[in-house]
Amino acid sequence: MIRIKWSLALATLFLMLLGWWLFYTQEVVQRVEENSALMAQMFAELQEGVLSEDLMSRTRALVNVQEIVRRTGLPLIVMGPSDTLISYANLPFEVDVESPESIEEVRAYVEVLDATHLPIGDPNFLHIHYGDAPAHRSVVIPWLQAGGLLLTVVVWLMVMHTHRRAEGERAWTAMARELAHQLGTPLSSLQGWLELLKLPGPDRPADLADSDIATSIGEDLNRLERISHRFELIGREPDMESLSVRGVVLDLKHYLAIRIPRLAKKSVDLVVDVPRGMPKVQGNRVLLMWALENVVKNALDALAGRGGEISIYARAIGEKWVSLRIHDTGTGVDPDVRDKIFEPGVSSKTSGWGVGLALSRRIIEGVHGGRIELLEASEGTTFEINLPTADA
Repeated sequence: MIRIKWSLALATLFLMLLGWWLFYTQEVVQRVEENSALMAQMFAELQEGVLSEDLMSRTRALVNVQEIVRRTGLPLIVMGPSDTLISYANLPFEVDVESPESIEEVRAYVEVLDATHLPIGDPNFLHIHYGDAPAHRSVVIPWLQAGGLLLTVVVWLMVMHTHRRAEGERAWTAMARELAHQLGTPLSSLQGWLELLKLPGPDRPADLADSDIATSIGEDLNRLERISHRFELIGREPDMESLSVRGVVLDLKHYLAIRIPRLAKKSVDLVVDVPRGMPKVQGNRVLLMWALENVVKNALDALAGRGGEISIYARAIGEKWVSLRIHDTGTGVDPDVRDKIFEPGVSSKTSGWGVGLALSRRIIEGVHGGRIELLEASEGTTFEINLPTADA
């Protein structure tokens, strides 16, 4: 919610600055066009005065030119010998030619104009001091607008950095909880086996022998080792090798065949359709199996304990990609979480940590350079995973 509010505020600010920039740009263009028209009009008046032989017509043309110059908004000060004020136009203050203070103010303004533009004419006779036209002075506004846009981008980057940092903290928190959850099951099982070992043989249920208990303990220890090895690879550069997609999926099927009956309340069929001879992919077997297992477990949750079918379908896409689709016949994904289902901490289960699919995306996209996405389906849910081939 906070991210949405920040994004909306920044988008509004950006649109306001963009509108401001367009408005003033249009205003500058309009002023330039007006000055171009005035220059053309000035040229016409001068041409008429030059071609006319009548003194009155020439005088009128000069007066008209002077008025056109005033209309351009160009600050002008005409000075004579000893810097006497002869004429002025478009000054940013009122001038009283009878006041010595006002004359001094004009001379001070002359120094300001001369700092950017050299005067025109003979300083010992008649010289003209001038400044920038309003259209030229307003050109500084786009720089202010650019600064505003840059500030918007900087603020946006800061917000995104803060959001990614918070997202990372949520991911690590969810992962820590997931680790504790996964470790809790085999640890509880080991504790139970330990209690059984303390009982005399006749008191054990089903006359369990020490060898049976040792076998079960070995399975739990293997599971603990698998879990620790998986989390050990997080944050490290894993070893990559050329993998058979069919081999990985069949290993996953064998691993889940024992666990699905415990995870699902009713019968769930796991169907695998991966043909032989498919291109190999470059990957890490442990991490890739973990990513696929998380997606399958998500499918199990979607079945909501009512039984059904989960299918893993794989095909080659050209020579550079291998596509896997994991489909379940469950109730589908809640529309409220569909767009953010791969984000850490997002889960449709009340007891879930929301780390499984987020971790799968990190493994598939970050480690293997692939792509995972949720596809729309008329019945159930389908996840598609695209992996680059080893020769790509």
